[in-house]
Amino acid sequence: MAEPWEGLPQPLADEVAEAWPTVFSSGLPGWVGRESGVSEADLAQAFARSTFLRQVVEQDPDLVADAWQAQPFSEETSPEFLQERWQDYLSVVTDEISLQRALRRFRKESQFRIIWRDLMNWADLAETVAATSAFADTCIQAALDWLYAECCQQLGTPYGTDPETGETIAQPMVVLGMGKLGGRELNVSSDIDLIFAFPSHGETQGGRRSLDNQQFFIRLGQRLIQALDQINADGFVFRVDMRLRPYGQSGALALSFSALETYYQDQGREWERYAMVKARVVAGDQRMGEVLMRSLRPFVYRRYIDFSAFESLRNLKAMINREVRRKGLENDIKLGAGGIREIEFVVQAFQLIRGGRDRELQQRELQVILTVLEELELLPPSVVAELREAYVFLRNLEHALQGIADKQTQLLPDAPLDQARVALTMGFPDWVTFKATLDEHRSKVARHFADIITVDDDDGTKDELDEGWAALWLGELDEQQALQWLQSHGYESSEASLKALADLRNGRSCQTMQSQGRQRLNQFMPVLLEGVTRVDNPSETLARVLQLVEAVLRRTAYLVLLLENPGACGQLIRLCSESPWIASQLAETPLLLDELLNAESLYHPPSKSELQDDLRQQMLRISYDDLEEQMESLRHFKKAHVLRVAASELRGTLPLMKVSDYLTWIAEVVLDHVVEVAFANLVSRHGHPRRADGTVSDTDFAVIGYGKLGGIELGYTSDLDLVFIHNGDPDQSTDGEREIDNSVFYTRLGQRIVHILSTQTPSGLLYEVDMRLRPSGNSGLLVSTLTAFDRYQHNDAWTWEHQALARARGVAGDSDALAAFEAVRHDILCQRRDQEKLRSEVVDMREKMRVNLGTPISAGEPPAVFHIKHDRGGIVDIEFMVQYLMLAHSANHPELTRWSDNIRQLEELGRAGVLPVEDTEQLREAYITLRSTIHRRALQKMNSQVEGGAFPEERKYIQSVWKRVMEG
Repeated sequence: MAEPWEGLPQPLADEVAEAWPTVFSSGLPGWVGRESGVSEADLAQAFARSTFLRQVVEQDPDLVADAWQAQPFSEETSPEFLQERWQDYLSVVTDEISLQRALRRFRKESQFRIIWRDLMNWADLAETVAATSAFADTCIQAALDWLYAECCQQLGTPYGTDPETGETIAQPMVVLGMGKLGGRELNVSSDIDLIFAFPSHGETQGGRRSLDNQQFFIRLGQRLIQALDQINADGFVFRVDMRLRPYGQSGALALSFSALETYYQDQGREWERYAMVKARVVAGDQRMGEVLMRSLRPFVYRRYIDFSAFESLRNLKAMINREVRRKGLENDIKLGAGGIREIEFVVQAFQLIRGGRDRELQQRELQVILTVLEELELLPPSVVAELREAYVFLRNLEHALQGIADKQTQLLPDAPLDQARVALTMGFPDWVTFKATLDEHRSKVARHFADIITVDDDDGTKDELDEGWAALWLGELDEQQALQWLQSHGYESSEASLKALADLRNGRSCQTMQSQGRQRLNQFMPVLLEGVTRVDNPSETLARVLQLVEAVLRRTAYLVLLLENPGACGQLIRLCSESPWIASQLAETPLLLDELLNAESLYHPPSKSELQDDLRQQMLRISYDDLEEQMESLRHFKKAHVLRVAASELRGTLPLMKVSDYLTWIAEVVLDHVVEVAFANLVSRHGHPRRADGTVSDTDFAVIGYGKLGGIELGYTSDLDLVFIHNGDPDQSTDGEREIDNSVFYTRLGQRIVHILSTQTPSGLLYEVDMRLRPSGNSGLLVSTLTAFDRYQHNDAWTWEHQALARARGVAGDSDALAAFEAVRHDILCQRRDQEKLRSEVVDMREKMRVNLGTPISAGEPPAVFHIKHDRGGIVDIEFMVQYLMLAHSANHPELTRWSDNIRQLEELGRAGVLPVEDTEQLREAYITLRSTIHRRALQKMNSQVEGGAFPEERKYIQSVWKRVMEG
């Protein structure tokens, strides 16, 4: 008698044969047999295609038997069946814990059924995505129904205005599903993107005390997420992602309809239009949901034909391409070239452009829209047919990949056994045959995407390159000829340049390159050698660019990028000519070359709100749990935007004050996100910190910036002086299964933030972090309560710590905690002080700093160098004068505490009459001159020491004011 696994590819047959006796040690289950619709051969096929299916049969045989009893696997998994089946699970729910268990058991059964039918090809793509989406809808609605009733019982029922009738009614929650869930196209192991909304503001009725409607729905939302997302002994239901809501993770968890409408009308970004195309009410009150969707429709679909959608989708695709290059995701069938995302972009481009005029395009399902595009003659039938075939193939492949282990992935496997599983599921005899068909589909998709979305950057014929440059690079000229060639083309150090070329050409890295990479290098080098002749320092520039060339010898796709984009190559040469610091940044992180593709954005850095939006977009696809990838992406984000600032400063489009503003904004945006990530990580393990009244904390945590960050004066290589404060209740604990004291939670939060910022990864540090300015310095707690911070500042802080507080401000975290810190700072700075004692202590501290950090002075000899910051007449003298005057006079002039930066503090001192306005203006100009010099020298990789006679007028004036103010 033939074994069930006969006919399987040999490696898979061997695996199934080995597992069979263990899984069925007590014999085959009752649901396997001729009458059941599942044969032994079917079972062997299922085990070969999915380790997940095999593990469930082995570890939870009763669940599988019950599932088959409810409905044989040979029958279609309909939305109606899933809703009926949930009722069986709901019947045993008595509390929140049993609700979570029921949902997770229901997930396991449903996943088994859906993955079985899909991988066995008993269901087509339409059934699989419809069943998976309906399962998600059922779970979200079930959890919401139970938890809403529970919250009403505990907190009272929220009441407010019906937006249609104007009557006062009990307010329901509306849950919007975004992305594939919204389009009823969910894949089998997907997370879900949700937005929570409620009709209108008001208060709860019937509870122990009234509660604002928004707070009610935020708490309900938190419990709903926990019911679906929290991992426990039974697993989880769905990973829930709320980052598509207004303002992302920093925004309120639930918003009223009017707040949502206002946000999208006033602040909605182009990429949010793209996300909203698929939005659907997946749970909650459907009538109210339709009211909300009608109000948002004008934001998504413009009345006019809107070709700007092409540009925004191009930008999104460029961002994805950078991610693909950075992570090496060429084998990602969703994000890589010719993948699922490109088909989605093509379809949604037409929806965004014409959806306002052609109402037929205002639908969510991609395959439906493809049909409409053909009917409206917006795409030829042949293109629609190829895109449809590719989409079905790629989505089936996506399910084949995810069904192996019930894991969310779109990467093609490297392991031969998993490759055999995929080929089998997809109906191919082997991996090679399957891969050829896949490549053909991806090639067609990439071609159509390029034809429809991308622009041809070729601006005509390119100048022919003199063959002498190729001969020079390939070593075909003798030494004398080569030197003469370089000299005649303006190379200022021809011998050094010739040696650098020979060292590169003959080096081991170059000699061991594969043929394709070597061919690319041989194409690029003549272009580079000719290109550097257009700057004033060709030899110096060549040496700097060669650092980058050496860095990419194993990743020559970057050379192709420069060859195909002459403008980017020109920007590279110009920037490296002007700044060795930029050259070293590009060599360390070649991915930054992407920033050179768009000169307009390169030389016009984004505002803070645009930075926030950019970071939010980049991080949407990265789970908070994936800390390693979060850290890498943050490092790239920071480096890319700092490069833009440096390029703009070199070109002269940003003055000094703006340079520091932008560098500070970058740090603030990064810190805000780091706090969100660290907080989310800890909440997933321990729950939210509780407050004394039983409510849970959003964060109640503040990051305080001191020094250059606090003073909005960051430079290119500045570290971050930080202090962490929380306003939580130290006597309470968190509300998770693994609860911990709030004080422990916040200490771990601080540790996690420092770890994310300062850990050395392949992309380097995010920022150096200095925590020594916290209460009691290195011997103090990493995170202080606001009360302890206040007490320390009043009773134990030294004068120099109050000086430091003058330059401190809240830079990230909870708005209430930040406001509470500002109140403490204002109170401390406005204390009355003995001015003579204060002056003496400030002068003593200044002298100690000068001795330790300034230029040593020999008797009778003028110093050979001047340290711009620390020597007499330098930057620190101005800073200490300003801090002294603020501490001495804020009691009478509390407005002096308004700012934390020296420039505006000087201006306030002038306005208050503490210092003559002519002094404040001259000190301001001197301060800007000295700081500008430090910035420029940083871009040249030079320190803050200049020749001894530099800045005579500025130094003389600063010293005269110091003498008058500090010694008078």
